[in-house]
Amino acid sequence: MGRRLFCDISPTTYKISMKKEIALRHIKNVLGKDKIARTHSKEELPNIVKSHSSILIRKLLGVDLKLQENKVTNIMIACNKINGIIIHPNETFSFWSTVGPTDKKHGYKEGLVIGRKVGLTSGYGGGLCQMANMIHYLVLNSPLEVTELHHHSDALFPDDRRRVPFGTGTSVCYNNVDYRFKNNTDQDVQILVWCENGELCGELRSQREFPCRYKLVEENHHYRKEGDIYYRISQVYRVVIDRLTNEELYRELILDNHSEVLYDYDLIPKDQIRNDEDDRQNKKDSK
Repeated sequence: MGRRLFCDISPTTYKISMKKEIALRHIKNVLGKDKIARTHSKEELPNIVKSHSSILIRKLLGVDLKLQENKVTNIMIACNKINGIIIHPNETFSFWSTVGPTDKKHGYKEGLVIGRKVGLTSGYGGGLCQMANMIHYLVLNSPLEVTELHHHSDALFPDDRRRVPFGTGTSVCYNNVDYRFKNNTDQDVQILVWCENGELCGELRSQREFPCRYKLVEENHHYRKEGDIYYRISQVYRVVIDRLTNEELYRELILDNHSEVLYDYDLIPKDQIRNDEDDRQNKKDSK
């Protein structure tokens, strides 16, 4: 039997470990070389690189609706912190350096969070992963460079009006599990986020058009039972297209999903479940 980690001894030791990680991140931020974006502007940059919206409250089996309503409050607070931020060339956007603490003192409520080793639980500031997901999706549709990303490793919920390829989200946890990207271009970019008509809306803006546009494509999506466990499987590619000629320049694999399904297996679409024979046939047809 392996030696237990200090953070696993009790809830108290877990809190101590979290405070240690938060302190270490603060020290790393002070000593680090990244120049963190701090400038906000009410004036919007003229060019829309990418816009997107996502449903704020979804039908999630077994999840207290109050946690989702509180999530909306949390996201609206975060919107006020992020909206209008300018990232100058060579600056880095840090989710937590921009949003700050997500405790009760700062107006946050208990929302849905993904707890370490305990799955779905609740906590102050819960639901801000949706905001990080929004920003990450906008960035994936641009030449900006993602420098810190923590993927959700499991399929937590069934699709409910999903608009983006599966797995393109990111985990965040104040403040040691951050989401960051660097503006490696020669012009300012700006993030706009707001809530409207039950949706979280976002735009990535720039001073002028970039020479390429980007498209995310999900392929080979299916479910597979391995032993007694179902997994959600797919590959997500980012396609880079020349804006002037509309020529596809290249595509890169950004995600190879093999995610354990944590929700009720009865909710898995039966026509999307494959077995070994299906895979052999698919490979044969592709030749």
